[in-house]
Amino acid sequence: MGRQSVFEMKVSKIYPLLTAKAMKTGRTQDEVDRVIFYLTGWDMRSVDMEMSYGDFLADAPAFNPRADLIRGSICGVRVEEIENPLTKRMRQLDKLIDELSKGKSFDKILR
Repeated sequence: MGRQSVFEMKVSKIYPLLTAKAMKTGRTQDEVDRVIFYLTGWDMRSVDMEMSYGDFLADAPAFNPRADLIRGSICGVRVEEIENPLTKRMRQLDKLIDELSKGKSFDKILR
């Protein structure tokens, strides 16, 4: 059995990882949901948690047009240099959650 792509994983598996990362540093699930809504337009209270993470990113109802302002490294990769659109969206969300976890203010996170 091969490795499952992160894009094939269900939101129900990824979302707890995103929230745990932020909550570990004292942030709240509501703050994580606010960041997700800002970037994707998804209201996490109404998301089908069984959808794939790839579909969650690709079918975002209102992906923020200012997402290209998200810059910096996440997992050793410069977000602005990623060419694959789906991978870029994933890393943009990772970057915002990372900034939330590091205690940045919403003014800086929500560009």
